[in-house]
Amino acid sequence: MSSKLTSSQQKTICSQLGRVKLQLLYKASIHGFTGAAFHQRCDTHCPTVSVGYNASGYVFGGYTQQPFSQSGGYVHDDQAFLFTFSGEKLLKYPVTTPANAVRMIVNSGPYFGEALVLANGSKAVVYTNPGQYYTFTAAEMHGNDLNLTECEVYEVEAIPEFEKPWRPVVWENERRIEMMESIKIYCPVSGSVSRLRVLLIGPVGAGKSSFFNSINSVFRGHVSNQAIAGCSTTSVTTQFRTYSMKAGRGGKPLPIILCDTMGLEESTGAGLDVDDIISILKGHLPDTYQFNPSAPLHSEASGYRKSPGLEDQIHCVAYIIDACKVSIMPAKLEQKLEAIRRKVNLIGIPQLVLLTKVDEACPLVSQDIRNIYRSGYIEQMMQEVSARLGVPVSCVVPVKNYSKEFELDQNCDILLLTAVIQMLRSADGYFDDLSDRLSNIETKVVKL
Repeated sequence: MSSKLTSSQQKTICSQLGRVKLQLLYKASIHGFTGAAFHQRCDTHCPTVSVGYNASGYVFGGYTQQPFSQSGGYVHDDQAFLFTFSGEKLLKYPVTTPANAVRMIVNSGPYFGEALVLANGSKAVVYTNPGQYYTFTAAEMHGNDLNLTECEVYEVEAIPEFEKPWRPVVWENERRIEMMESIKIYCPVSGSVSRLRVLLIGPVGAGKSSFFNSINSVFRGHVSNQAIAGCSTTSVTTQFRTYSMKAGRGGKPLPIILCDTMGLEESTGAGLDVDDIISILKGHLPDTYQFNPSAPLHSEASGYRKSPGLEDQIHCVAYIIDACKVSIMPAKLEQKLEAIRRKVNLIGIPQLVLLTKVDEACPLVSQDIRNIYRSGYIEQMMQEVSARLGVPVSCVVPVKNYSKEFELDQNCDILLLTAVIQMLRSADGYFDDLSDRLSNIETKVVKL
């Protein structure tokens, strides 16, 4: 029994409900547009999402936490809501009278108050009465097309947690200190590079600047906000910035430079210009270069490096992705990320994904960050972002940036330091590959 609700639509609905997935219970085209068929398949199941489809292309329905029955009465549900899709966007209409959220009628399908009924009177039609316990407009909900082509009901299933972490982590202060020391003494395998450069790329608000601030905080010993970070809908970062870090105030520079860019935006001509990526990767962009979303960098720009060395180039790319928005990432934004990934692949630079805001995405992780690898929901998000960006799950690293805290947290530090160590390891692999390629070229020249 295949779902008519697309994968993208399912993810959008699930994003409203937490760590859940949808399991199809009833499909009217198979089981029948009758109240009897609906109740046989759906009674006692909860929570549920009911979805109607019409020939005009509208996809609409409702959610309830309460199990369906044939009692004939109303059921209280203060979490119930109706919805419709406008393109990829979900329009949501919460119940206004919770006591009348759902009605249990024998000869009809899903019956939300007196506002929306799917398969009304055991017929493939919709009954609608906006304002009766839910507020919406009929034209917006279903385009006034009351004939159903399909009706489906899904049970909402919680994604379980794992008894044991599926990726082991040592949550001890000794491990934290050991990781910090290994970063401090790290030396790139390439003799021509003293500090490796990591480019941070991600949508607006995903946490690029906050990641630098968080790593800087770990080595400073207190929460620091050197890079400008915020919650604007447009990029707070407007310049290309290269951030060096020190091992404590007045300490030696760490062997890594984090390069921050403008945030990616969905619309054309806004945010980071994809064509600037190659210039950044090859080391042409000077620090503090002012981005122009409507025009890519040209070779005559002030400070443009015409002959950058390996030291100036990018040695690892880290995509910063908000865990709360993986399932609802706009198609145009995903296309931009795909275009960037292709450019990075052409050069052969290693790529990682840092999954931020994991505590906001998952209540289990919010309770205790050490549950990160016990959360089935976070594992699912990691697998999804892996598939969307074309990187292995082993290259996806969840982190929690410091954003509202005054004091450091040992467990957050361990996740952040793990991300940095993965960057160092990836860059080493890149330098090894460069060395092998150079060696092969020299061998061919000698043979000639």
